Amino acid sequence: MKLFYRVIGRLSVALIVILAIWAGLFYFALMDEVNDEVDDALEDYSEVIITRHLAGEKLPSHNNGSNNQYFLQEVDAAYAASRPHILYADSMIYITEKKETEPARILTTIFQDRNDRFYQLIVSTPSIEKADLISAIWFWIMFLYGVLLLTILLINILVYRQNMKPLYKLLNWLDTYTLGKNNRPLDNPTDVTEFRKLNEALIRSTSHNEAIYEQQKQFIGNASHEIQTPLAICQNRIEMLMDDDSMSERQLEELSKVYQTLEHISKLNKSLLLISKIENGQFPESSRIQINSLVHKYLEDFKEVFDYKHIHVSIEETATCEVCMNESLALILVANLLKNAFVHNLADGQIDIQISAHDFVISNTAESGALDEKQIFTRFYQGKKKEQSTGLGLAIVDTICRLYNFSIHYYYQEGKHFFHFSI
Repeated sequence: MKLFYRVIGRLSVALIVILAIWAGLFYFALMDEVNDEVDDALEDYSEVIITRHLAGEKLPSHNNGSNNQYFLQEVDAAYAASRPHILYADSMIYITEKKETEPARILTTIFQDRNDRFYQLIVSTPSIEKADLISAIWFWIMFLYGVLLLTILLINILVYRQNMKPLYKLLNWLDTYTLGKNNRPLDNPTDVTEFRKLNEALIRSTSHNEAIYEQQKQFIGNASHEIQTPLAICQNRIEMLMDDDSMSERQLEELSKVYQTLEHISKLNKSLLLISKIENGQFPESSRIQINSLVHKYLEDFKEVFDYKHIHVSIEETATCEVCMNESLALILVANLLKNAFVHNLADGQIDIQISAHDFVISNTAESGALDEKQIFTRFYQGKKKEQSTGLGLAIVDTICRLYNFSIHYYYQEGKHFFHFSI
């Protein structure tokens, strides 16, 4: 998940929770304030009635035209003792003038006159329908808080995008950066200290890695080149010794083993030198190459080798696969893939080749199960050790593909190894 969506998601959750809590608190505070105002009015009205009653003055009418009503009755001492001094409640009352029942806020109080007689006074005033009030309050709370939430999120999105531009620019640069290539310089000016330090750290890191990469390439290239001559001299001398008639059979066998070892080292050295040359860009020439022709040429040249192992080869061509690359590298790519299919095949096995306009697929019957998809193109990786194998054939294929931005991947299906090359 992208950082932007993660931040906005978590911020949204946090804001929803906080605003929900505040909405609840606001609602209860509002309802409490409404009840307080109504209760104060009821207390004032009840005090007027109690004062007039104790003074023996004429009491106001039970309905004063404002829908406020009261009921005064004498109660015994036991009843008065069992009831709270003052009690507020919400209930339904009958409005005489309207001849209908409405919700009301009711105040019930007990008082005593000079003659120790107890009275219960019930004062009521119509209130707003609670259901309507709740609906109205919640509607406006949700509306206002929804607008507030969207506004906050929108502002945060705009602020986040604006302030995180240097980071996204840096990430885009890293996505296009390839070690050993002519990469464009990082142009990411910013006045944010953290981003500026990050830019400087990445520039230092990439420069250091480039230097190490160049040193490694030069070392491999130089070492491989310098080693090749002494290896050739050693092979020639061993060949001269093997031609000596005075050598015993035992000595010839040992020399043969040494010669094979030197030959293996020579192949390994040539492969490393080839990889180094590819990575150093020493194959600049490019032309239009037909993969179909290279495949047919290789199969024709090595027909006897395939026949010796009784390997059947089938080709399915739906179109001409044409690529723009160095001819020598194209030949190496095709040869290594076909050689790999041959070497790691069964006697009386099968090789299937499919060629289309943008794809080249080689499959071969497998000696064993699937290979490691993540390691198969790694240098010196060998799923099953083969005599005289350098473990660099597929690594060379991968290096060539990366040079021209081609795609090569491996998969195992129905007892066969598949190598899929695509433009």
